[in-house]
Amino acid sequence: MTTVQKIKEIEDEMATQKNKATSYHLGQLKAKLAKLRRELISPSGGGGGGPGIGFDVARTGVASVGFVGFPSVGKSTLMSKLTGTHSEVSEIDFTTLTTVPGTLKVHGAPIQILDLPGIIEGANDGRGRGRQVARTCNLIFIVLDVLKPLGDKKIIESELEGFGIRLNKKPPAILVRKKDKGGIAITNTVPLTNIDQEEIKAVLSEYKLSNVDVTIRQPNMTADDLVDVIEGNRVYIPALYIDAISIEELDLLYKIPHSVPVSSREWLNIDELLEKMWDALELVRVYTKPRGQSPDYSAPVVLRRGRCSVEDFCNAIHKEIAKQMKYAIVWGASAKHSRGQKVGLDHILEDEDVVHIGKN
Repeated sequence: MTTVQKIKEIEDEMATQKNKATSYHLGQLKAKLAKLRRELISPSGGGGGGPGIGFDVARTGVASVGFVGFPSVGKSTLMSKLTGTHSEVSEIDFTTLTTVPGTLKVHGAPIQILDLPGIIEGANDGRGRGRQVARTCNLIFIVLDVLKPLGDKKIIESELEGFGIRLNKKPPAILVRKKDKGGIAITNTVPLTNIDQEEIKAVLSEYKLSNVDVTIRQPNMTADDLVDVIEGNRVYIPALYIDAISIEELDLLYKIPHSVPVSSREWLNIDELLEKMWDALELVRVYTKPRGQSPDYSAPVVLRRGRCSVEDFCNAIHKEIAKQMKYAIVWGASAKHSRGQKVGLDHILEDEDVVHIGKN
């Protein structure tokens, strides 16, 4: 029996016995399903579909954005107009066969745009080219068919979930710590509304975790959240939903959360799409100021929020600068004074700060 067949068998059992099965048995089934899915994320051999063609793309720019969608929904057309990169476009399904890269400049920052092959239902089981979805993307654009946006949204989200991608979510606030002895100890600081201790123990048992401390701070935690933490190979990526629309459909599609209706043909609402992309990527522009000169606003050093200290800024220019730095002077939102503030390597910079580095 192939991995795909085993997955289907467990999914059918969960669907037909959900009301009859005990919470312990359900926990076991969910853990087994996750382990089988892991084989499809990083296959060692067979099990449904070989590796995709053209997935390995050289990284360029300060962040990468992947276009995902069903075949022939307009993602290739939109990317071509945004970046000037040509991706073969047709009404025929699966026209885009390989990952096509392009570059787009937003607020002075080069962003890599990846046109990924069309996803089909069942791609996470090894059919089609859905396995080429870039788990390393910093943001995913999901392009929906305007005639059935909610149906497409549900299917694509399910496919990406099967790849271990979690959209618009944060890692669960759950800590699982192994120990040498002492059995299983479960501590929760929030009520367990969607799972009980039996189901937690079933998941742990399936992973052969018999001596472990589990600390739960995640509201409304589910067995799937626990499995994600134990598996440890999930990626949490923000997503925006793009609908190729006409003006008449604008109000309807704005009701979908994280949705940005656009028209690549009429170049409608593209500015809002780029602004939402910038916000979701959480990038920080920092401008350099040489001694005795005005700041250079033409070429910002672009950092990612969470890695935007003065030391990160120095390393982005050259790794030797941090070693040679005596002090830095910062102007902007992170500085306490408008005249500038002298800071050290651990100072956290904000978007559009200006920095002068004083060397030894």
